[in-house]
Amino acid sequence: MVRSRRGFVWSIFPVLWVLCDATVCLSDDWLQWRGASGDGVSTEVGLPQTWSREKGVVWRVELPAAGNSTPVIAGDRIFLTQPSAEKAQRGLLCLDVQSGKTIWSRTVEWSGPDPTHSTNPVCSSSAVTDGERVLAWFGSAGLHCWDVEGRLLWSRDLGVQRHIWGYGSSPVIADGRVYLNFGPGENSALYALDVKSGEVLWQRAEPLDRDGTAEAKFQSADYTGSWSTPVIRTLAGRSQLLLSVPFRVRSFDPADGRELWVCEGTNALCYTSPLVHADSVIAMGGYNGMTVCVRADGDGDVTGSQRVWRHPKTQQRIGSGVVYGGHIYIHNDPGIVECFDALTGELKWEQRLSGPGGKGTNWSSVTVTGDGVCYTLNQSGDCFVWRASPGGFEQIAVNSLGESSNSSVAISNGRLFLRTHQALWCIGR
Repeated sequence: MVRSRRGFVWSIFPVLWVLCDATVCLSDDWLQWRGASGDGVSTEVGLPQTWSREKGVVWRVELPAAGNSTPVIAGDRIFLTQPSAEKAQRGLLCLDVQSGKTIWSRTVEWSGPDPTHSTNPVCSSSAVTDGERVLAWFGSAGLHCWDVEGRLLWSRDLGVQRHIWGYGSSPVIADGRVYLNFGPGENSALYALDVKSGEVLWQRAEPLDRDGTAEAKFQSADYTGSWSTPVIRTLAGRSQLLLSVPFRVRSFDPADGRELWVCEGTNALCYTSPLVHADSVIAMGGYNGMTVCVRADGDGDVTGSQRVWRHPKTQQRIGSGVVYGGHIYIHNDPGIVECFDALTGELKWEQRLSGPGGKGTNWSSVTVTGDGVCYTLNQSGDCFVWRASPGGFEQIAVNSLGESSNSSVAISNGRLFLRTHQALWCIGR
């Protein structure tokens, strides 16, 4: 249980607590990477659209080192994975929603090799919480679970995670289990653990070269991998865990890890989380990669039977998109916003963006509100506010923080939470 900032004691998940007034709808907390449903969609409306360093900032808290993860919020507490100035330490911060002050912090040690890209600091995976406990994955330093007061409940060593670009997938909690896409690297596997005890319930290895496919043969392990966070949905009458992996998108039974179906069509590098529209799944590959849409009602290899459409080469993609009103909206790495028809894959429009910071490069995933307002935060710290509209790009505002960022916008109870390399910001009225 967590005490909310209004003084009520309530269970965070799966119950959604909603309180609306004339200007803003206060809704569910941001419990995991990409929000309550893991898709970047918030039900809240009437959120701030314009601000500056001097106006509209509730608080700003300096962080000890640069990081890429996104905060998660439950009641009156924010949980943020955080690198330390001490290279051997991996940290988790618990902050007060109202003030940004640190309530507690915890660290774990890892002194072994931990290669990563210079733009991807360690602790890049976001935390996840169910309102009673909070979990953080630190690659080779393990998966750890604390209660919301900071008491360690369990730790699990899942082996060494090693890739030249590091890690980034975040854990997900559902139905008493925590799911983790452990990788990329030679030990890549999908895990399900008991959220209360940390016991491994099942694991499924992810081979780097499936069936010796021609595409995989020329790809080295350094340039193959999945940083995708799993998404769990009920589709075609059954619960499915969806995951984008090299060259394909896979669906598993969350209860026992059985592969339900697999569809070929992505490329060697998969950064984004799968998107869902009706009973179809959209998976995107990175670095001028491929996009595939597949119906989720098949069994086995459904490449030839259930694949709806495929783009063989598109803009480079790091951040995940959103589906809103039957259309896909993404903000690509080169700084281009695009809109696609989810049913057909048709490109409706695209628009290059560059903010006051002058740099268009973007790793941010799109966050969209209940009234169709999108937020993305580029590497210059320019937060673009634009409308999810299939008729054409409509920019509402661009708000510059003047600090670099590779993170995404989190939403909770009428406020925006933005993480830069220098600080955590709370934007609100």
